[in-house]
Amino acid sequence: MTVNSYAFTGRTVLVTGGGTGIGRAIAEAFLANGANVAISGRRRATLDEALVDHPEDRVLAVEADVSDDASARDMVAAVVEHFGSLDVVVNNAAAYSSGPFDELGLEDWQAIRSTNIDGFVHVARHALPELEESGGNLVVVGSVSGLRGDWAQAAYNATKAAIMNFVQSLALDYGPRGVRLNAVAPAFTVTPLTQAAADDPEVHAAAVNRVALGRLGQPEDIAPAVLFLASDDAAYVTGAFLAVDGGTSASTGQAH
Repeated sequence: MTVNSYAFTGRTVLVTGGGTGIGRAIAEAFLANGANVAISGRRRATLDEALVDHPEDRVLAVEADVSDDASARDMVAAVVEHFGSLDVVVNNAAAYSSGPFDELGLEDWQAIRSTNIDGFVHVARHALPELEESGGNLVVVGSVSGLRGDWAQAAYNATKAAIMNFVQSLALDYGPRGVRLNAVAPAFTVTPLTQAAADDPEVHAAAVNRVALGRLGQPEDIAPAVLFLASDDAAYVTGAFLAVDGGTSASTGQAH
């Protein structure tokens, strides 16, 4: 359970991919800390279910596909129209792919790129002017996979590396404009997307073997770090990657 530690009352937060997994945990943490929260995703029913137990005047579900620029534009506009401003954006929506590179089809690459890289660009293009207006900030849910290579994950790792480099580059561009950009870098985290792999004893054992704390991450492990980076407590932090990985990236071995 998230402890109310940060002053987000009256602020508006948008979490892309906020209906399940890490995104949902982040949205709930911001709500617990007083924020008005909009979540977006491709499945309206999933979004509505995620918000059913929260006050209607503090939440908004926006059906959107961030891989489409017009959809991302309309998503941002809907949030600003509903709440009046936009203070924090959490770029969490992502696609995952694994397997040998020589089996990676062009359509597979385009699918993961369009969500992970193009989706970030679309969100940033339309959200950054609003964040500049409010003096807000953007937090990316990156990955330790974006810090180095890994077996059978070339496409996924490359997309995560790209958006994390965007974070640092845009932090330089937008710092003078009063906007901060940072990223959290989780390792293997148990979500609906990864549940099948987590349930595989061989995969589970190999993943845990790479974690100093001896267990796989949970969405609730990631949310507090996002809140910190988005909060006034991190007012002098920008262009940073905060590893939330149980020590995975501390090892000289390859990050998952």
